[in-house]
Amino acid sequence: MSDHALLRVEGLTVGFNTEQGPVRVTEDVSFELKAGHTLGLVGESGCGKSVTAQTIMRLLPSPPSRIDAGRILFEGKDLATASQREMQKIRGDRIGMVFQEPMTSLNPTLRIGEQIAEPLMLHRGMTRAKADEEVVKVLKQVGIGNAERRLLQYPHELSGGLRQRVMIAIAIICKPQLLIADEPTTALDVTIQAQIMELLKALQKELGLAVLLITHDLGMVAEMCETIAVMYAGRIVETGRTADVFARPHHPYTHGLLNSSPRRAKKGERLPSIPGLVPPPGARGTGCSFAARCPNVLERCRAEAPPLIPQGNDAAACWNPMP
Repeated sequence: MSDHALLRVEGLTVGFNTEQGPVRVTEDVSFELKAGHTLGLVGESGCGKSVTAQTIMRLLPSPPSRIDAGRILFEGKDLATASQREMQKIRGDRIGMVFQEPMTSLNPTLRIGEQIAEPLMLHRGMTRAKADEEVVKVLKQVGIGNAERRLLQYPHELSGGLRQRVMIAIAIICKPQLLIADEPTTALDVTIQAQIMELLKALQKELGLAVLLITHDLGMVAEMCETIAVMYAGRIVETGRTADVFARPHHPYTHGLLNSSPRRAKKGERLPSIPGLVPPPGARGTGCSFAARCPNVLERCRAEAPPLIPQGNDAAACWNPMP
């Protein structure tokens, strides 16, 4: 890994205490993100993407969650061992986060202006009047017109697209170095999705943001991300430059994801799919978790979990990679 990465996740293993006993949700997750760059963390629902993002931000309640192993280095500081007081200084200031469902993330009882102003008052010590001046500026920056009126409205008075723009405004109001976007367009229609992604691209360029984009939309990754990390059943199974991975995927799971993308399908053709389901935590076995769904499976795959192995310009965790 590079010594110049803004964010480095090294061997991150996260577990939960359940009624059936302790289970691991992510295992040995490693990736890095340089300043000003975008990394796409992709995979099906249930693969551990959001748990990874919330662990970076230390948002998961502990208990029942726990970090069993690994480091989360942000500007060289290990967030995995940081105190809650230290994390409160970092969250919303140096790291911003956009969640996938703004209606449940925004406080329905507070006006929009109050919610966007809060990080400025907390991290910059601004008065409410001074913070409101900045709120108007950031509302315009994220493409919300008539900003002076909007800051007096409540979340339920805004459309889904406007609520997501408000979430982005909250995330960038303190001009963070890193923005984590967790499925930022899932709850929006296709037209609004495109607008939100264009907004994120413009803000990244304007503010010099590093962006960790969590998504299952491979088309979005192709447009936004220099690098990609493919996650399956709590592990990173392939990583590399996006163009290289898309042109020649080595892990059968990545290959299946790309083949099942609607953007690659020809009109009238049946869309390919990956048979089976992602195994839940606690039922992943000792070998490769993809073995039961894999067309290239070997006996070794069922017995031994593969590490990330260099494959040309990227790396894949596979004993029998795609040619």
